[in-house]
Amino acid sequence: MTDDVGAVIQETEPAVLTEATVTLVEGPTFCVSGTSGDMEAEVPQGLFFRDMRILSDWQIRVDGRRPHHLTVLSKDPYSTTFVSRVPPNGSQSEVLLERRRYVGEGMREDLRLRNLSARPMTVAVSLRVGADFADLFAVKESRVRGVGKVRATATGDTLELVLRSGDSVRGVRVASSGATARPDGLDLLAELPARGEWHATVLVCPSIDGEEVSGVFPPGAEPGEAGPARRLRAWRESVPRVTDIEDPELHRTLQRSMEDLGALRIFDPQHPERTAIAAGAPWFMALFGRDSLLSSYMALPLDQNLALGTLQTLARDQGSKVDPDTEEQPGRILHETRFGLNFPLARSGSSVYYGTADATPLFVVVLGELSRWGIAPDAVEALLPHADRALQWIEEYGDRDGDGFVEYQRMTGSGLVNQGWKDSYDGINFADGSLAEPPIALCEVQSYVYAAYVVRSHFAHEAGDFKAVEHWTQRAAALKEAFNERFWLPERGWYAVGLDRDKRPIDALASNMGHCLWTGIADRDKAEQVAERLLSPEMFTGWGVRTLASTMGAYNPMSYHNGSIWPHDNALIATGLMRYGFVEQAQQVATAILDTAEAFGGRLPELFCGFDRSDYDAPLPYPTSCSPQAWAAASPVQLVRALLRIDPWMSHGQIWVAPAWPARYGRLQIHNISLAGRSVDLEVDSESTRLTGLPDDIEIVRQSRRPLSAAPNHHAPDQLPTGE
Repeated sequence: MTDDVGAVIQETEPAVLTEATVTLVEGPTFCVSGTSGDMEAEVPQGLFFRDMRILSDWQIRVDGRRPHHLTVLSKDPYSTTFVSRVPPNGSQSEVLLERRRYVGEGMREDLRLRNLSARPMTVAVSLRVGADFADLFAVKESRVRGVGKVRATATGDTLELVLRSGDSVRGVRVASSGATARPDGLDLLAELPARGEWHATVLVCPSIDGEEVSGVFPPGAEPGEAGPARRLRAWRESVPRVTDIEDPELHRTLQRSMEDLGALRIFDPQHPERTAIAAGAPWFMALFGRDSLLSSYMALPLDQNLALGTLQTLARDQGSKVDPDTEEQPGRILHETRFGLNFPLARSGSSVYYGTADATPLFVVVLGELSRWGIAPDAVEALLPHADRALQWIEEYGDRDGDGFVEYQRMTGSGLVNQGWKDSYDGINFADGSLAEPPIALCEVQSYVYAAYVVRSHFAHEAGDFKAVEHWTQRAAALKEAFNERFWLPERGWYAVGLDRDKRPIDALASNMGHCLWTGIADRDKAEQVAERLLSPEMFTGWGVRTLASTMGAYNPMSYHNGSIWPHDNALIATGLMRYGFVEQAQQVATAILDTAEAFGGRLPELFCGFDRSDYDAPLPYPTSCSPQAWAAASPVQLVRALLRIDPWMSHGQIWVAPAWPARYGRLQIHNISLAGRSVDLEVDSESTRLTGLPDDIEIVRQSRRPLSAAPNHHAPDQLPTGE
């Protein structure tokens, strides 16, 4: 479940944990605890910093008794308050415990005991502390083993725990003024006047190789003036606001998306002004190529700086050499970054893994879309050489055998077997359920490459480089022709998921082909059949489009990629359907996912089970779904954009607005949309659409079919710049 705002409260699999958990996030720091505030090493809980669990045990007792949880109060992603009662010795409770927790480069916990009786009392407060410095992946997968001997040093009011692992040293300091430290925790004595209170602050400070990290919530300082609080306030003030909406559930969903995307922002320590987006909480608070790119693309109407910061951060780590251990190649965009000592995907102790086929073309696609929103043209131009390097990777490394398609195959036994967005080991399969063998050329990856070629041709067109326009236009046209010839299955009426190592079409009916509508690579004479298949009973459940049709051999509605429903997948499908003019079908998919958001309290999960809507009154949760998750949080924003059919192209002085807004949602007013450096307001109702605040030289085009676009949101798929 989720609360309305702030910290994440979610049910965990019964086999893992029997109570709800509370998650707090702030950049590379996150904390997972029970609803009492306690953390236990035996379950996936703890305080994590840079992918390592720096607190594995954190349990408070008052006079030797475990406080009884009453409630959790939270409004911000990085802080919460746990309220508990101390069990009575006699007939009634007389002591209330509040634990106000703040995470960020460590943790601060403010303790408050309230004496509700008319007599003074003295109580003993004991805090049990443990640190195993286990790797995040080991904790997540419940496979923590002894990582080495942790040295505990108790001095005065301070406990220090240190682990040496080879040349690396990890440590944590736990201190509270007036406490008495012991090797496994702290002891405090609370003098409580009648009807009075007692206060204490416990500080948790991590250290790396002997250098302590300064926490962002120092003791005595006002938490509301700390960096995370200031950044979150600035985010809330700068993003668009829904000022009027008839549908309260849609309003709640959009508000939840805005809050979650704000919580998932991460800041580059080398360039604090750059804001990127992490994949999801709690286990994926790191930069992911594909996830961060698609999430920031879908979040463009909220904050284009997320896309800019994500692109800049990815460009910094763009591949420069061939390294089989990390699958790095020149020009390749990374798959995932990690800080921990044990990163299972990458060998040789690297913190970066490059094994993905789609992040590199998506880098170019998102750069093109960012350009069309008119933000930071100098910064966009500075990233263009990185886009060219990405395109060079596509042709020199991505296309492994020179057939014009980008394939993937891992370079080591520890890399990902599947390197598209369906990256589980069994995520790519034939209609009979048998697994496809790599090298594999996925249909959606080819569509991203097509879109990247289109984007590059438009950059060239705007620069007046007509020779480059001709080159990239021809590349796009050739790929589109070859794709529709090799991937289309005329006897089935859908696109193959991909081509396997023997160039056989992988013939399963799957959602991947919906992305081909999004990018425009699908021929128009095939798009109608694709739309029919996506909305067929085998694929569409009423809650969304399944990843795999119910008639396929590998179908399982409770699987990760073989029958489940992913909101981001559906958001791109709905956008693609709208782009080809299938308005009713796009509305069906969009409203189904927004209904799902309502059923989940306004917050879409990473994925959910693919049972039919007639089977159950509500969508069934997937047990280990990440929440909040970036592209799930961004999906409602993208769905609203698709329904409003907003397509800016600021460098051409135009914006297309032709809403296909469902009547069920009624009136909608959005204030402070950022376009070309201006704050723009949008108002939509049953009779008209009004867009105000645009510069005078921007033309509003109100036709339902966009004639041209540089990125794959809406541009007419058969039109490319000619260079004239």
